[in-house]
Amino acid sequence: MHQKPRLLRDIASLALTGLLTCSAFALEVGQPAPAFELPGQQGTVQLSAYKGKTVYLDFWASWCGPCKQSFPWMNDMQKKYGAKGLRVVGVNLDQKPEDAKAFLAATPAQFDIAFDSAGQAPKQYGVKGMPTSMLIGPDGKVLMVHQGFKAESRDELEAQIKQALHIKE
Repeated sequence: MHQKPRLLRDIASLALTGLLTCSAFALEVGQPAPAFELPGQQGTVQLSAYKGKTVYLDFWASWCGPCKQSFPWMNDMQKKYGAKGLRVVGVNLDQKPEDAKAFLAATPAQFDIAFDSAGQAPKQYGVKGMPTSMLIGPDGKVLMVHQGFKAESRDELEAQIKQALHIKE
């Protein structure tokens, strides 16, 4: 009886993974980050609005366990480095807006959230799994691509953010 919701979630996960892996390419370090314009919690979210900032762009979905773990860390990064030029932007890929809203009610985001139920941005970025994050420099070029999220990767990810922001400690 308990297997049915899990089975449905697994099927959804596989379907999205299959959709995302149809991408012809994966974005690489040094390439320009593709522009996007998506509806967000506070209005339209456009990558071009962050020109001159360092952007930690995170693709996530409500059914993604590691995504739930990454949100508190991304909140911390936004709070810690926002004044130094960092903008964390989460792009939700759920097809049903109510799934994203339920996730955000349980796991609030203190950073910008955009919604891409059609999955256009992850195709442009070559996203292959959830979560996938990218660090984009002030010049709009990709500095880092990271798949997944584990507690042990936090320090390395933060070090990359600090390097991008030219913070020395």
